[in-house]
Amino acid sequence: MSLTERRRLPPQTGTAFMVRRGERLKVIDPCGEQVCDLTAFALDNRTEWLSSGRTIDYANTIYVTKGHTLYSNCSRPMWTILEDTVGRHDFLLTPCSPEMFTIIYKTTAHHPSCFENLATALAPLGIAPNTIPTTLNIFMNVIVGMDGTLQILPPRSRAGDHLTLRAEMDLIVGVTACSAELSNNGTFKPIDVELYSATS
Repeated sequence: MSLTERRRLPPQTGTAFMVRRGERLKVIDPCGEQVCDLTAFALDNRTEWLSSGRTIDYANTIYVTKGHTLYSNCSRPMWTILEDTVGRHDFLLTPCSPEMFTIIYKTTAHHPSCFENLATALAPLGIAPNTIPTTLNIFMNVIVGMDGTLQILPPRSRAGDHLTLRAEMDLIVGVTACSAELSNNGTFKPIDVELYSATS
């Protein structure tokens, strides 16, 4: 397995690229306490995307980690998690959006958001904004209370922590360095992504 590409996402930005079946995607938190939103679409069918609902249903847990398969809305495997040095990620909440900052944060000025960053990065690859699903929010620490309420705590990730996934089909992938203050313990930092060739 050899490194074929490395990208650093500056704070509050996003990018998109293609990942071929068998390749490995490594998402790294270089500084600690920074969330990365990840979504994916089948390269041969843009209406097939990474599904939190299917994945949670088949895994029987909301906390996916090493060994879990991430499924598409067509119930086909998209990713397998090979490595996870943190063990806590969120697959419940949608990417932060301009509307979210208005409703939850009560902001009136424009605020960078993961949804806008994903929509901008994915558009040249044929992905329409209204097809962007709930993202896998890597390193995001969401606790579900006994009454069903959600509490967003600081990410457990420290500098150098990572999540490595193997692509189970050819994919279009979007990732961000999350733009929401609450998700990242009040600060914004970069995210590193590395792509490794498929093993023989």
